[in-house]
Amino acid sequence: MKHPSQLRLAMAQINVVVGVDEGNAQKIVEWIDRARHVDADIVTFPELALTGYPPEDLLLKPQFIDANLAGLEKIINASREITVIVGFVERQDDIFNAAAIAQNGKLVTTYQKIYLPNYGVFDEFRYFQAGHRCPVLQMDRATIGVSICEDIWYPDGPVFQQALSGGAEVIINISSSPYHAGKRRWRETMLATRAADNTVIVAYNNLVGAQDELVFDGDSLVFDENGDLIARGKQFEEDLIVVDLDVESVFRKRLHDPRRRQQKLTASETTEVFPITSRTRNPKKLPVTARPEPLDQNAEIYRALVLGTRDYVIKNAFKKVVLGLSGGIDSALTACIAVDALGSENVVGVLMPSKFSSRGSIEDSQRLGKNLGIELMTIPIEEVLDSFIEALKAGFRGAKPDVTEENLQARIRGTYLMALSNKFGWLVLSTGNKSEVSSGYCTLYGDMAGGFALLKDVMKTTVYRLAEYCNRTSGSDRIPREIIAKPPSAELRPDQLDTDFLPPYEVLDPILKAYVEEDRSFSQMLEMGFDEQLVRRVIRMVDTNEYKRRQAAPGVKITPRAFGRDRRMPITNRFRYG
Repeated sequence: MKHPSQLRLAMAQINVVVGVDEGNAQKIVEWIDRARHVDADIVTFPELALTGYPPEDLLLKPQFIDANLAGLEKIINASREITVIVGFVERQDDIFNAAAIAQNGKLVTTYQKIYLPNYGVFDEFRYFQAGHRCPVLQMDRATIGVSICEDIWYPDGPVFQQALSGGAEVIINISSSPYHAGKRRWRETMLATRAADNTVIVAYNNLVGAQDELVFDGDSLVFDENGDLIARGKQFEEDLIVVDLDVESVFRKRLHDPRRRQQKLTASETTEVFPITSRTRNPKKLPVTARPEPLDQNAEIYRALVLGTRDYVIKNAFKKVVLGLSGGIDSALTACIAVDALGSENVVGVLMPSKFSSRGSIEDSQRLGKNLGIELMTIPIEEVLDSFIEALKAGFRGAKPDVTEENLQARIRGTYLMALSNKFGWLVLSTGNKSEVSSGYCTLYGDMAGGFALLKDVMKTTVYRLAEYCNRTSGSDRIPREIIAKPPSAELRPDQLDTDFLPPYEVLDPILKAYVEEDRSFSQMLEMGFDEQLVRRVIRMVDTNEYKRRQAAPGVKITPRAFGRDRRMPITNRFRYG
């Protein structure tokens, strides 16, 4: 007995590693087995799951392309009694970002991504040829269109053609869409609109995990033909989303929509149809995968930072991390995130006091280390600082002490941390936040030293929010209340405060957001109510410190416009606002 209205779809939301074709292929085969075990008709995998995303200039190496194709053969061979849709790099006269559709040990067809993003963090025109075909898959239970990531963002793109000309009732979009705060709602609105406008079920399979600066949040989604959410994957975790799709309901709704008939009269596109078979399975309906409640923004950002840190450390074969603990909120939050990512046994905190370090900061750092259960070291810098000043006395003759001596302290601390990294193979976490990195309130080769800057895209005001979130969710003050309450200070000279150099962060951060993330003009920022002289000062600080940011460690992207892959400004630059 056939069950034409039931299509059981499994979406494998997996974490892969860029460049590990054999490892990724083996993982995909294992998840195919899991989907087969739950009697899925189709199992899908994210965009470029076979190579990891983004593979960047590995795509310029023919041997990498060939290794990816060898991995695909293993996946095709594993497709017995199930249809597999997986992202890979297709090689013809050029290379394509493609989806392979395999069934019963054979490659049925491929779909080549049509819209190649070339903005923000994306450089797909650098590597790929654009596709132009919109094939559909025909089985007795459903007609299915396949697309890749960016293709679904265009209202008149492949989804429209597959639903109208090809009669697709289900659209499967495999994606590797990086996270930033606020993107989830934007993405959900688009997918719901695409489903309702085309009277089609939309299944969106996203990647999860981190690659260098990028974090992929998973959060795979299924919307019915009315644009209503019927299934959601977990955020920031691997997941197998299994859902039974009522394809008959699409047909019923289309019967009541005369607009489709008019559109078909004027449609010029024709769509290739590829037959695939349904598997024989137990018709007993499984429960739809649970729809976990989406995280709030603080939880999202915190989980993104944890995942980004964990994957960067582990995928780059480090076992432990080390960071300097200053008694300030940035290093405290960095330590908390590192512990949640890697476990307390893999985090080492180093106290490096000077004569300017307050007793409170030292005690706060010790209390933080005890709360987190991490190993603590204390290595004073005062004697080494005195030695530096003595050695430089002749060179500094006639010059008064200034910020140079302050920066020496930061650079000694950076040297200590890098020495520990060298000796024990630990990765150094730098602790600077986006407000400091934007304004240049950081020391090159000092507090900027390190292999990973996990707060690099986190404004100072957000640091405070995340610290409160960390304490609230743990049910205790993991970060001592004194650290959160104290005025920010680098403690490089007597009675120093951040506000000696910077405006208060609640004033500074909105200006930085307007200039760095939103590219607002000088006049627009004045219209927003910001003080003219302050805006000029902040712009000058941002522009003149580009050379520092160019040498900074990578860090987790959590805003729409992060330094590095997103915001690429010239160092030598005489353009000035205002």
